Amino acid sequence: MSQSAFAETYQCRSCLHRDLHLIVDLGAQPLANSFLSREALARMEPTYPLPLLYCSTCHLVQIPAATKPDAIFRDYLYMSSFSQTWLDHARNFVDQVTQRFGLGPQSRVIEVASNDGYLLQFICRQGIPALGIEPAANVAKLAVDKGVPTRVAFFGIATARTLLAEGFTADLVVANNVLAHAPDLNDFVGGFPLILNREGVATLEFPHLASLIEQTQFDTIYHEHFSYFSLLAADALFSRHALRIFDVEKLPTHGGSLRLYLCRADAGHAKNPAVEALIAEEQEIGLDQAATFRDFAGACRKIKNDLLRFLIDAAEAGRVVCGYGAPAKGNTLLNFCGARADLIAFTVDRNPYKQNHFLPGTRIPILAPEAITTAKPDYVLILPWNLKTEICEQMHHIRGWGAKFLVAVPELSLF
Repeated sequence: MSQSAFAETYQCRSCLHRDLHLIVDLGAQPLANSFLSREALARMEPTYPLPLLYCSTCHLVQIPAATKPDAIFRDYLYMSSFSQTWLDHARNFVDQVTQRFGLGPQSRVIEVASNDGYLLQFICRQGIPALGIEPAANVAKLAVDKGVPTRVAFFGIATARTLLAEGFTADLVVANNVLAHAPDLNDFVGGFPLILNREGVATLEFPHLASLIEQTQFDTIYHEHFSYFSLLAADALFSRHALRIFDVEKLPTHGGSLRLYLCRADAGHAKNPAVEALIAEEQEIGLDQAATFRDFAGACRKIKNDLLRFLIDAAEAGRVVCGYGAPAKGNTLLNFCGARADLIAFTVDRNPYKQNHFLPGTRIPILAPEAITTAKPDYVLILPWNLKTEICEQMHHIRGWGAKFLVAVPELSLF
């Protein structure tokens, strides 16, 4: 599709303008979390276009909505609690935010996209009333089993109005790594001012666009992630809905993330100078200019070529490569590279719901972690590179037979 065709076909999901520019086209790919059963291997897999676009009007980077959210979150297999790193992150956040904003039994916390209760369990343990909103019914059940009250729903204006009518308002609304998942951004964000108390606070975390571009994290682009945010783009979006960003923190999670603190426009929270400082930093590196993204596609192709060259050389030398993890980002990487089971024998994952399935597109089998010990491969490709330290600690014993770890992003590295 030509550059002009993108502008004619799509409009920005935030500001609704059509001033869109193509950054990179990752081809036609399956849904990154649509893991295959053995029976499904005999059937055709649907694939969808995956172009990354930049809006010159509001600076939002985005992909077109290729399918409806209920198709993505039906039988969803991502559970946050299988990562100790993420559990520790959630526990530390709860300790920090409850102290900063004086939350206690008299308060109420609502988490949007609460997954399996990984975060709200720590809120509940402090005796603070909590409610999770989670669209995936199978994942919500796991939260309820932990004792976390959870409602199965997509969050937006309609859900917020329902909560408001039932008397649910919040002193804190948490929305971690969900803003990117909302195909209708204005409906999603429009729900926040409805359920926030007058001086209530919303915190949102999402991967920072600056990290994606600077470290060529193209594997974090997949159909479940509709939008990729800078603070510039987020500020334009939230301001449109009478929400004000009063503080921001940089986080190491997911290769580099932001945590925003928001309140209603008329609330009394003082604005931290860090907000304007980060906006100035983003402008300095050019996140408000289409030309900044010109070289990104070439950097993606280099990662692809380097990984394929390594895998082919290893196969021809009789070396065995397996993967660790079955994250969505790994599926974008492997499908873009066209690396299948002839180059990567299998991958493993601690999540038992993914085991004995196959990666979408590449159809690489997913086994339990013990399979690595049995097979004794020469190389282990870490697909969730953001958890590299945790995985190396879990699998340190592979060094006993001389195996090495491998990551492909931001550059090919063996260690």
